[in-house]
Amino acid sequence: MICLDEMGPVAAKSYPGRDLIRLAPEAGAARATQEIDYGRRGTGDVFGAFRPATGAAFTAPYDGRTTANWVAFLEQVEAWVDAGAERVYAILDNLSMHRTLDALLFALAHPRWEFVFQPIYAAYLNLIEPWWKTLRSLALKGKRFATWAEVAAAVEVGTRYWNAHRHPFVWGRRRRHRPRRRGGIGPLPLAA
Repeated sequence: MICLDEMGPVAAKSYPGRDLIRLAPEAGAARATQEIDYGRRGTGDVFGAFRPATGAAFTAPYDGRTTANWVAFLEQVEAWVDAGAERVYAILDNLSMHRTLDALLFALAHPRWEFVFQPIYAAYLNLIEPWWKTLRSLALKGKRFATWAEVAAAVEVGTRYWNAHRHPFVWGRRRRHRPRRRGGIGPLPLAA
């Protein structure tokens, strides 16, 4: 099972983060602020593939969200997927680009692929959606980009970092860091 989606449009601009960017010029002001960046110095879309069972991710930035770019991305994902997999279930949303003739011809040319379209207004069923938030945090948060090429490079670095530290995604359950339980007999209940 592979979750496919696109994040975008992503603009080359400043993205707020935790780090101090600029102090307010008023005397005695200790509050950190960030200048508002209205400049759009290039935009694009990031297509992504995500395997929830292993946590592996694959991203590819494109200048726009077109059918030709979508089919080219599907070809890249086909090369990324293990050749030994008999079936590839691709979870998709109902974007019209996913249902074009070229996308359906891709499915015919690759018989192991099966497109599964999620219900309308149920984006949360596609597990790549919460992963986009993680990627934004890794690649974009607290940085300023002058060009779309810088954004694409940051997304590639963020994806590489994620794949180096990946873990399986479980829907509806957060990873909590709890101390390990000690082995042995626990405290017995008090008997009256």
